[in-house]
This record gives sequence, C-alpha cells and structure tokens, in this order.
Amino acid sequence: MIKKINEYFSKIIDKLYSYKASNQNNKKVFHTILKSDIKSEPKEHEEEILFGCGCFWGAEKGFWRLPGVITTAVGYAGGEKENPNYREVCTGLTRHSEVVRVVWNTKIIDLSDLLKLFWECHDPTQGNRQGNDTGTQYRSAIYTTNESQLIKAIESKSSYQKELKAFGYGKITTEILNNVNFYFAEEYHQQYLSKPGSRPYCSAMPTKIKLKDFNGSNFKLNNNVWLNYNWEIDHCILRGNNTPISLEI
Repeated sequence: MIKKINEYFSKIIDKLYSYKASNQNNKKVFHTILKSDIKSEPKEHEEEILFGCGCFWGAEKGFWRLPGVITTAVGYAGGEKENPNYREVCTGLTRHSEVVRVVWNTKIIDLSDLLKLFWECHDPTQGNRQGNDTGTQYRSAIYTTNESQLIKAIESKSSYQKELKAFGYGKITTEILNNVNFYFAEEYHQQYLSKPGSRPYCSAMPTKIKLKDFNGSNFKLNNNVWLNYNWEIDHCILRGNNTPISLEI
C-alpha cells in the first residue's frame, strides 16, 4: 500500500515538472544582464554552441561577460530523455549534461575565443566530475551546431591535450558531438548568479594552462579582455562582476 502511494505521488510530481517545463518553453525569457531573448534563434552573422563545464551557474556567467556574446542560457543536452527537468537530470539517469547555450556575433568574437574560455575555465580531464560535483551531468562537453564548429572544437582539443600533457595532466575526457538536442533549464536557473539572494557557487577547477593557437584558430579578442579572468584566483568567475567586458579596455 505504501509503495503504491509513493508511486502515485511520484507520478504527480513528474507531471507537475513536465507541465512547468512545457509552459516555460512557450514563453519569452529575457537575459537579466544582456536583455536579449534567451530563446531567440541565431540571426545573420550569429551562431550558437553548447558548452558543459561543471555546474552551469558559474559557467554561464563566464560566457555572458565576453564581448560579442548575444545571449546565453543554461539547460540540458547530450542525454536521451526529452524535456527533462532538473530533478531528473540530477539522478544521472537521463544522461544529460548541464550546459550553457551561447549565441555570439561572428563579426566580433570567434569560436576560437569561446573555446579558449571553455578549455581554460575548468579541468577537462576529470570525467564525470568537476570539483566537488560528481555525476554524468557535470561532465565536460562541447555540442556543436555545424560541421565547421565540430572540426574547430576537435582541433582545439588536440592542441590543448598537448599543453596539458606537458604539465602532467591526463587524457581529456570532453565529449564532443554535433547537432544534439538542447532543453532549456527552469527559469530560476537562468543567469542564476546575477539574481539577488543567489548562492555564489562554481565547481570548476581551472588547470591554469592556456589554450594556444591551433589549426583553424582565429582569435579576435585582445589580451586586455582576458585580464578579466584570473584563474590563479580561486573561484575567479564568482569574484568578477556581472557586467559584460568592454572591447575598449
């Protein structure tokens, strides 16, 4: 009897989560910092990509600060279940990774710059873990949206692997796939670190090793931009302000 009651309440909870997710997918949600529609499709001279580098709260802030980024959003990708909710993803059974969707202006910033932040902001050799967070949802991942991105991502991985090996790190475990489904996370997760009362948290563990030129790279951002990220400081992302970095610095 108790088992049946538990199963009943579990089904009710799942339906409530599913209903909320469905409603969220049908309404516009604006970025709290960039003021753009986080669900808008890329326009001319814009592209999108998905990055998984541990807890998506801190990762998203790292990307929304870069010049040329149009919008960011957090969500789930790389798994099997359609329209998963946070509760389901946390079980590890959906096989989804926590990711950040990044849409950028290709005239201002290149994918190379985004890959630089991706590789340098976390440790891509930790497997199903990032810092104190463990589970498949915290794995390192790059989910591209076209073949050109896929090639550049693979080339950057090869280059960064050489740098890591020189400093005694093991094999990169980053999953790189093209054209996977992305599901937006619940609204309270979006730009979480910019919201009043948010818990300042970031699980990423940067290796302090820089990504160098790689086959196909075309870095556009100057060094002054990167001075805003100091991986020598613990939880660098949390210590920086929320304001996008200016190209004029």
